[in-house]
Parts: sequence; C-alpha cells; structure tokens
Amino acid sequence: MTIFDRVPLSDLRRRTSEKWRRYPADVLPLWVAEMDVPVADVVVRAVHDALTAGDTGYHEGSALAEALAEFAAKRWAWQVDPGRVRLVPDVMQGIAEVVRVVTGPGDAVVINPPVYPPFTSFVEHAGRRVEHAPLGADGRLDLAQLDAAFARATAGGGRAAYLLCHPHNPTAALHTRDELAAVGELAARHGVQVVADEIHAPVVLDGEFVPTTTVVPGAIALHSASKAFNLAGLRAAVVVPGPDADVAGISPVLADGVSHVAAIAQVAAYRDGGAYLDEVLDGLRANVTTLQSLLASQVPAVAWRPPAATYFAWLDLGSITDDPDPARALLARGRLAVNRGPSFGPGGEHHVRLNLAASTEVLTEAVRRIAATFA
Repeated sequence: MTIFDRVPLSDLRRRTSEKWRRYPADVLPLWVAEMDVPVADVVVRAVHDALTAGDTGYHEGSALAEALAEFAAKRWAWQVDPGRVRLVPDVMQGIAEVVRVVTGPGDAVVINPPVYPPFTSFVEHAGRRVEHAPLGADGRLDLAQLDAAFARATAGGGRAAYLLCHPHNPTAALHTRDELAAVGELAARHGVQVVADEIHAPVVLDGEFVPTTTVVPGAIALHSASKAFNLAGLRAAVVVPGPDADVAGISPVLADGVSHVAAIAQVAAYRDGGAYLDEVLDGLRANVTTLQSLLASQVPAVAWRPPAATYFAWLDLGSITDDPDPARALLARGRLAVNRGPSFGPGGEHHVRLNLAASTEVLTEAVRRIAATFA
C-alpha cells in the first residue's frame, strides 16, 4: 500500500476537477497533472483554519517567498533571498510576464520539444515567435540544437529568451549540473535570457535537482508547490531571480492576482509538508516499479525510460501501432485518457504521456487497456 492506494476509485470519481470531469465515467483518466492522493493534513488544517477565521481577503506579505526559501534551503541547500522574490498567480502567467519583460514583440523564445504544450501557446499569445531546439534521441538537451536555435533567435538583432523545463515535461529528464553549465555558456555567448520552469523540482525520484540559478546566475526561475502537493486548484507561484538577474520590470499588478487562501495552503505545504512529500515520492518510486513490471509482462514492445523526476511516463508506442497519435485509439477503443504525444510538439509522434500518480489498481487496469487496444 502506498499513499496512492488510500483513495478508492469510487471516491476519486466523486471529485469535480478537470481530471475527473473531462471524460465520461467509463474512461479511466491518466492524463492531466493531478495526483490521486489525499491532500496533506497540514494543508487541510491551514485552509480550514483560514476559512473558519474568515481569513479570505486579499493576499499581502512575504510568507510564501519565505516558505519557499526555507524549503529550498532544506531540500536543495539553495539560498533564496525572499526580498528579491516576486509573487505571481501561477507559473505560466509568471513565465508570460517574464518573457514580456526580457523580450519585445516579435522576438524569439527557444523551447525544447517535445515539451509542455502551454510553452508554445503562452509564448505565441504574448506575441513572441517560437524557435525549436529539439531534444536528442535520448530525451535530453541537445546542445548543438540549442546553439543553432540561439543563433537563429538572435540573428535579427532582437532580444531572445530560452524557456527551460527543469525537470523536463514530458520526458521526465533531470538536467545535470554540467548540462546547466553548458546552457549558461551558450546563453551568455548568444545573449539569451534563461527562464526556467522548475514547478516539478520537488518531484525527484532518482538523482539530484540542481536549481538553475545556482549554475546560471543570470537565469530567472519559477516555482510553486502546486504540482508536488497536488494543489492545482490553489494556485500561486514565485519568480526567483538569480544573483545576476533583474526582475524589476515585472509588474506588481500580478501579485494582486495571488489567491490569499492558495498562498496559505502553499506556505503550509512548504513549511510542514516534508513528510507528506517524502511519502508521495516513495509511492511514485513504487509505481515506477509497478509500471515496469506491468509493461514488461503485457506490452513489452512499449519503449520508455523510467522517470528521474515528475510523475509522468513518456511511452513510445511506435512498435505496437503505426498511428502517430495513439492516444486517440486508447480513448476511443480502450477508454483510457492519456495526453497526446503530438501535442508536445515535434518528437511527440507515436508517444503518450501517462500520469503515474495513481493507485496500483488504476495502473494495472490502464496497462490492461493499452494491451487490449493494440492487441
């Protein structure tokens, strides 16, 4: 039994969030980044106390920045200055604001497909153009591709940014200190601003998370407790500039959009949720082992690398189907909802992203449905 086995499927189906309401009841949802876990007791108490006290007004103060700094020091020996941290409503809105500050209309933002789909949509909505630096065949950063993309991004003389996903979603790769150092060198050579989405940083299963700004001093990172503590419905985030980065241009208006109750929840998670997070990580490691066994016994031709971080399995189904978008068949015939590989951009063909943060029962049924769909 892990933390993911504590909430029965019947109880999960009573939830009204996107994961459980997007599809009909006969569909098994293993797609969007929601975990099938109880909320941490410390978060429940903090939110309950706030509601009981009527503490539901507008947010004020530096508690979230201070809590993140305490968490970062404990988990990663990363010294964050709360006085330089800026509050934003969520990570993607923060990224959009940082991109607005460090680039101009029509300037380029480099991304590494296959990558989190909102990277493309938010960049384009901000009036910037996307430059691709595809990952290598190993699912890791391809420095030659990155060098070429930086050159294209800055060729017209405009400003450029690089949106780094660390850890990477969907491949679940954890960038090493050497890789980050190489990124910093390339960015400095080309004059590109590094912006790191580190929302999955607490969810490391194998290896060490190295904060980008500790290796690339001019980088700007964004953090939130929402993924690690399953608080997507209580969103808040922080912008953490490196020692050589300038975030003075970020509008203070964004901080007005931070939910006070969300900030209370995230402060509790960061300060008192360490034991809960460790239990989640142990459960995810157990689920990786479970998935390995299930795939090996039922659909051994599926190719994947066990995740170093995040709670996603990036599955290559190219050996069992010719369909470049196999999630469609899984939904239509298998009644299994997973994320479509092509939605992550070039390199996502034949892939699906499966959410590992589920019970043994659900994972077992999911693999059975994959095997049955492509039998």
